[in-house]
Amino acid sequence: MNSDETILFLKSFVKNPKHVGSIIPSSRFLASKMVSHAPWPEFQAIAELGAGTGAITRYIEKQVQDSTKVFVFESNQIMRTNLQKAFPTFSFYPNAAQLVASMKQEGVQQLDCIFSGLPFFNFEPELRNTLVDQIDQALKPGGLFIAFQYSLQMKKTLSKHFVIENIDIVPLNIPPAFVYVCRKKETI
Repeated sequence: MNSDETILFLKSFVKNPKHVGSIIPSSRFLASKMVSHAPWPEFQAIAELGAGTGAITRYIEKQVQDSTKVFVFESNQIMRTNLQKAFPTFSFYPNAAQLVASMKQEGVQQLDCIFSGLPFFNFEPELRNTLVDQIDQALKPGGLFIAFQYSLQMKKTLSKHFVIENIDIVPLNIPPAFVYVCRKKETI
């Protein structure tokens, strides 16, 4: 993370704190913890929601197979443009609430894993529910949803759609974060 990214992140937070969620980008400890839960060789298609300045995207790029389709969602146009330049093989979209439509646009039916840095609890309930529904629809049965949050307030909501396999705390992040590792419930 360079100082330009930190300044851009801080400016974005000041402009729209409900959609950014923190004053600085995620730490390398948090990014590493997020990607460590994933069985990378198995993935054919994944997404990252709320990529920001790319703290987690960088770790995804190091792990992902060349054949894996990667969707990256970031609403901030400047951040998204910077990410597109840094990761030209990934597909970029502005609105995670249109996750399923964006996938279908590129001929992808289901995702193996979704990583998220979205500050769910900052959003209005309607948007929060739309996002969780989109994630649920996009994942294959048994697919992984790995998200970080700054509280445990999403535990009840997430447990309605997913089996929460693990919640790790990452103290070396500002603020400290919880990493939820969730699996989409198998349909009978």
